[in-house]
Amino acid sequence: MKKFLKEIYPYIIIVIVVVIIRTFIATPVRVDGESMNSTLSDGDILILNKLDKSFKRFDIVVINYKGSKLVKRIIGLPGENIEYKDNILYINGNITNDVAVARTSNFSLEQLYNIKKIPNNCYFVMGDNRGNSMDSRDYRIGLINKKNIVGTTSIRLFPFNKIDKFN
Repeated sequence: MKKFLKEIYPYIIIVIVVVIIRTFIATPVRVDGESMNSTLSDGDILILNKLDKSFKRFDIVVINYKGSKLVKRIIGLPGENIEYKDNILYINGNITNDVAVARTSNFSLEQLYNIKKIPNNCYFVMGDNRGNSMDSRDYRIGLINKKNIVGTTSIRLFPFNKIDKFN
């Protein structure tokens, strides 16, 4: 019996390490749908960094939404006022270069939520394929609470390459 335990001991350690890494550090996640085209495609496999909780504008994040994992891009940060007019992104009234080339209809936080600024610990997210993305513009998803953001991703495992921050 001791010999058997001695032989399987390295395998048990490997399994434990893999479970810890997948649970707390990094895990693969699959893009489901076309909402992030042209940056990401349906079926792409990404590496999700669960340790990164310092979310910045234009980071690609994975969100827990009703048991599903959604891949979106952060557009608005806590305390900001965002608005799109004539396909131009305004942050606190200032023009900001948007990473997505897809067009989007005009909207503001006031029109969508009757608020002037994104609340603390909340983020406004959108897909890069603005015409085909269920995101913060949709009341069913709304503003995303920080606790519902699983992590960030910048590495595509399949097909393998680094995801450019700006397309």
